[in-house]
Amino acid sequence: MGEVAYLEVVTVNETGAFLDWGHPRDVLLPFGEQRFRPTPGKRVLVRLYEDQQGRPVASQKLDRFVQDEATGLVPGDEVELIVADATDLGYKAVVNHRYWGLLYRDDVTRPLRRGQRTQGYVKRVRDDGRLDLSLLPPGAARLDVVGEQVLKALRESGGYLPLSDKSDAAEIKSRLGVSKNAFKQAIGRLYKRRLIVIEAHGIRLAPGATADPARVRVD
Repeated sequence: MGEVAYLEVVTVNETGAFLDWGHPRDVLLPFGEQRFRPTPGKRVLVRLYEDQQGRPVASQKLDRFVQDEATGLVPGDEVELIVADATDLGYKAVVNHRYWGLLYRDDVTRPLRRGQRTQGYVKRVRDDGRLDLSLLPPGAARLDVVGEQVLKALRESGGYLPLSDKSDAAEIKSRLGVSKNAFKQAIGRLYKRRLIVIEAHGIRLAPGATADPARVRVD
């Protein structure tokens, strides 16, 4: 109870919709807790709770349970995210089943889908308590992750990528799923550790380089 989940609709009748939540008896999504009429076979994002009789039920009206203002979280905290809706700025996500947060598109490193659970990090707590989120850890650890992605892409591309600090930001984002700034910082670190060679129009895997994260990470 108390969790947000993306559940499949099993049946719909005069009582409401019944959802598969991994227990012998399906959980009820009453008509009064629906945002739209669900269809069997489709999935809906709901919050599970107990009604006044102590029975498990589901609600699509997440704003009744998920708060905008977060407490007890600080930048850098690792959190559990459940992707809710795509917006013009990025993705709205439920944080630790309790708070709303926003993943800006520049901080999204891979495709996301509604209902997906993933690990994330608090990037910023705004003055009004709202959360800005990232899929990448903060600080040096963030660049470690980006560096590993660059090395992986190099190996999958035969050891060369036609990307440099002069490449278009959209091209870097499309190829690696990271911002241009993060890419530039990451390849600078990889170059200093002699894992890559920076050429005029791209980067090349250095002879004998390894994608072992331990070699990318700062001591």
